[in-house]
Amino acid sequence: MGPEHKAFFRAILEHERREIMARIDRSVQALREQESLPEEVDQAQINEQRALELRLRDRDRRQLEKIRAALLRIDRDEYGWCEETGEPIGLERLKARPTATLSVEGKEIREQIEKAYVRSR
Repeated sequence: MGPEHKAFFRAILEHERREIMARIDRSVQALREQESLPEEVDQAQINEQRALELRLRDRDRRQLEKIRAALLRIDRDEYGWCEETGEPIGLERLKARPTATLSVEGKEIREQIEKAYVRSR
């Protein structure tokens, strides 16, 4: 992968990281504001909203970790290579999923291994 492709994917990953961080900041602010709501607001509804926010933030946290790992792979010149097959991950797949660590073929191999493991249990 050439330097221009690396710069392209770095920009995408950093943009996604900034969006997630902004979403987290808005979420934290919303949770703080919920604490000061009047008591007549249904507590069950508040708890449900908090639980949803926490699940969404956990998903964001996992995505941030994938982004951090992808940026590290770019820095190490390891980005764009399939962990399963060692072959290049296609550019179209990386455009669709910039944090991908598996090519389409590698993903299929992993899924077959997982199915075999589940059946053997």
